[in-house]
Amino acid sequence: MKYIKTLLILILTAALMIGINGCGKKGHPQLKVGVLLPLTGSMANFGEMERNAFELAKAKINAERAKAGMDSIQFIYEDDTGKPDVGRAAMEKLINVNKVLMVTGGYSSSVTFTAAAVAQQYRTPFLVNTGSVDKITEPEAFNLTTNDGDKFYIYRLNPPVSEYASGLEGLLAEVVKPKSVFIIHENTAFGTKGAKAFQKSADKLGIKVLGVQSYSSGTIDFKPLLSQVKKANPDLVYMISYVMDAAQIMKQARELNLKPKLFVGAGAGFTMPAFKENAGVASRRVCSATLWHKALPIKGAKEFNDAFIAKYGGDGPDYHGAEAYSAAFVVDNVLKRCKGKYDKETVKKALDATDMMTVFGPVKFQAYGKKIHQNKMATYVVQWIHGDLKLIWPKNLANAQFEYPINWDKIWAE
Repeated sequence: MKYIKTLLILILTAALMIGINGCGKKGHPQLKVGVLLPLTGSMANFGEMERNAFELAKAKINAERAKAGMDSIQFIYEDDTGKPDVGRAAMEKLINVNKVLMVTGGYSSSVTFTAAAVAQQYRTPFLVNTGSVDKITEPEAFNLTTNDGDKFYIYRLNPPVSEYASGLEGLLAEVVKPKSVFIIHENTAFGTKGAKAFQKSADKLGIKVLGVQSYSSGTIDFKPLLSQVKKANPDLVYMISYVMDAAQIMKQARELNLKPKLFVGAGAGFTMPAFKENAGVASRRVCSATLWHKALPIKGAKEFNDAFIAKYGGDGPDYHGAEAYSAAFVVDNVLKRCKGKYDKETVKKALDATDMMTVFGPVKFQAYGKKIHQNKMATYVVQWIHGDLKLIWPKNLANAQFEYPINWDKIWAE
């Protein structure tokens, strides 16, 4: 009798799981999608912004789905804590325990690449929206070739790190015209690859690289490093850092009276509201490459920014929020085109055929160079002016005049 009772429990549990995972079936209206983000740890600021953006998008998406009598989308969040081993386990859980149809998110490049290998192993579509190291969409890194698109399950919404400075190159060539640069970067995959990419940009523009110096995440005292920079006396200081390190670098640069012609960040921490909050006066007139700005003439960009502020307060999202918000709508679009057939191969085919506009810009996955399933986009330059992050390049899209040359003594005065 005990055996029969146990067997009945197992059968009922299995039936329940089939119902839960049989997305789109009557009585079980939620389509499960995994979201991998750093919700705790040193990168939690980014994870929180992206999760808020996903939730904002989900509310709008599911309201529209309800009106149309369609199944709703459920985002299942897993915290990767910014660590590759945790990200690997989180991806395993989403795929094997939560039984998601696909996964999106992916912030840190090192975590995202590690998690992508798991998604690839289980043939689960993974729409990356932030992790930017180039190899994430290079099949060779997964022992495939560029001809293996039907076997490659990784897609990326955002540009790779090697393209982050493409918009900045125009500003440097046409306006600033620096003769020298010193590059500072965190010793992560994102930082290292970004530094190498900018060295290529510098060579192309005829800018002499006076030094390239890495540092470990969580460094508190940057003054020894910055003293090297000051001694080199470059026209340009190019920095690749996450938000708290970015703020510390600028605060200590001000304390050392380091005054190049221009400080430029490579996106990441330099566009976050927390950068201004933590760097204070030292954030003034710092420029950064960026992938999005609320002032861009993209349908829905301003509305997204206003809705985000209305719900969560603060200064609004930077490009990380726009990436997450747009990824949610890509997921929605993809699942709609599955037409009720919710299996991973159908999801993959829908991703292959994606061609849509989002608040982040157009999304169409293509192949070029060593990459496949990569969305290709323009990049821009922003500057912190009077406490606001202003779009200053390209000039025809700018919502503020680029403030240059800069009198650091005046700008940094209390």
